[in-house]
Amino acid sequence: MAAASSPKPSSCTRLFVAAIDFGTTYSGYAFSSKSEWTKVQTNIWPSSNQMSSKTPTALLLNTDETFNSFGYDAEKNYAELAEEGEDEYKDVYYFHRFKMLLHNCKNLHRNICIDDMTKKRMEAHKVFTHSIKFLVTHLFDRLKSAFPDIVLDDIQFVLTVPAIWDDPSKQFMREAATAAGINANQLSIALEPEAASIYCQHIPTEVAVSGNSSFLKTAKQGSKYMIVDLGGGTADITVHLRSGEGVLDEVRPASGGPWGGKSVDDKFEKFLQEVLGKELMEELRTENMEDYLDLFREFESKKRNIASVKTGKVHMKVPLALQTLTKKKLKMSVSDILKDSSYKESVHFANMKLHMAVDVFKDLFRPTIEGIIKHLKDVFMEKNVRDVETILLVGGFSECELVQKAVKDNFKDKKVIIPEDAGLAVLKGAVYYGHVPKTIGRRVARYTYGIQSWPEFDPNKHPEAKKVMIGTTPRCRDVFFKYVTKGEMLTPGYRRSQIFQALKPDEECLECAIYVSDEENPVFVDDPSCRKLGTLRVPLPRVSMGCSLEIEETMIFGDTEVEVQARDIYTNQQCEVSFDLLSNNVVQNGNS
Repeated sequence: MAAASSPKPSSCTRLFVAAIDFGTTYSGYAFSSKSEWTKVQTNIWPSSNQMSSKTPTALLLNTDETFNSFGYDAEKNYAELAEEGEDEYKDVYYFHRFKMLLHNCKNLHRNICIDDMTKKRMEAHKVFTHSIKFLVTHLFDRLKSAFPDIVLDDIQFVLTVPAIWDDPSKQFMREAATAAGINANQLSIALEPEAASIYCQHIPTEVAVSGNSSFLKTAKQGSKYMIVDLGGGTADITVHLRSGEGVLDEVRPASGGPWGGKSVDDKFEKFLQEVLGKELMEELRTENMEDYLDLFREFESKKRNIASVKTGKVHMKVPLALQTLTKKKLKMSVSDILKDSSYKESVHFANMKLHMAVDVFKDLFRPTIEGIIKHLKDVFMEKNVRDVETILLVGGFSECELVQKAVKDNFKDKKVIIPEDAGLAVLKGAVYYGHVPKTIGRRVARYTYGIQSWPEFDPNKHPEAKKVMIGTTPRCRDVFFKYVTKGEMLTPGYRRSQIFQALKPDEECLECAIYVSDEENPVFVDDPSCRKLGTLRVPLPRVSMGCSLEIEETMIFGDTEVEVQARDIYTNQQCEVSFDLLSNNVVQNGNS
């Protein structure tokens, strides 16, 4: 089925849609106008040796925590401070590749802190806000230069996040974006593999691996395909069904893991620590920052070109500071250390360079690629995925030929396709999503969602240990009242409501704890499968003595974020409501 020659009109009410792809390793923005929404423009960021549509996710703050620079400029400015040999670089704040905090953190809260390169702590919210604000300002200034009368309210913003992120992580990004100057009502969240999938519906051609024909020319209504989004931090896998003209249904909940390009860098760092010692590498980082950065830049350049190297060795320049530090601390040269290591046959040092056997270098990729392949095999074992014939590889790490070869070799019965601009598929697709969000027809619930309820105690089904007295009424505490079941197909805007009555006449605020479970039918909110997601709060109006107050609480599912509403049953008026997923008291074991 070929891409439509005349795309649907944009449903956006603003003049422009702008997407911000805030990545682990690289970030960028793109935009298009409502009138010509498929003509997406990206920014070109100048670096020292190339022009790129994205810039490194690196932030430099001054000693007083004010903004200094972002991206290539941050890398350059920080390296210059380190190169000058002064200690000033130890007083500024330099953060890079910090997005994974939101994936790795098991108890994310609003005041969580993050370490910079020299282990100085700062609130993560401030770091994310500074970064997003730079991208928003840069984007607006570019549009302003072309359209002098434009105002920020003319832009609908879309912020991308991995589909495997949980709801608190999405709220954290939303709050950082609003703190950066984006109004809440002009911001939407796009899931990265969904954005890439939407992008693939509109590009006219794509480059195929092994000569496979164009995906858009062969994919018909009713066909399924898998999107594998390989970014800097995570691998994000989802499966879509082309259910109708321009409409995509999610077949299974998104899944994945920390198998992005950064994990290869981490493996290289562990190799250096194994050979030279963790303490020595830490001292290089703290005392010779410029050389430390140069070492990893050198690795990055070799990493990009490794697929074309079949035999022999990979040659990497080693900073003089590392050689000097090795002799000073270990009383040995780098060459002698390697001769005494388990790598004595495969890694050598000579002429200021590290000479690493190709197989050893490629082995740095192995755990990451094995993680991707194993997960894909597990997904393909699922009943509703076995008939999927096409795999779309997108994201910056998908351009690595070692990854492409591994996927092709392990799934020879599948069509493995790399769309045109695979590294920009998420960014451009997020712009499309802002114009045509209804492209996604249905999503699958990742969890069972419910609330903590206190029904009247029933001795025939409630354990005595859960019995509590509220006033003169015996009730059962901690009952899981289910709204949505894990695996349930949800259309955007799907609503579930429940009426609650204030248990005490003098209550000023109705609080309702929201829980999620990995099981389909949890019984109590403190079951092992349950965890507290957040707290819904509704301020209550004053009522006369003897009068009851009933509030209808509604949760809205099926979109990229869970929404909540509340209504006073007696007055039929909408109530003020907050849904806090980031309070410090949100814990993971189901207990509040």
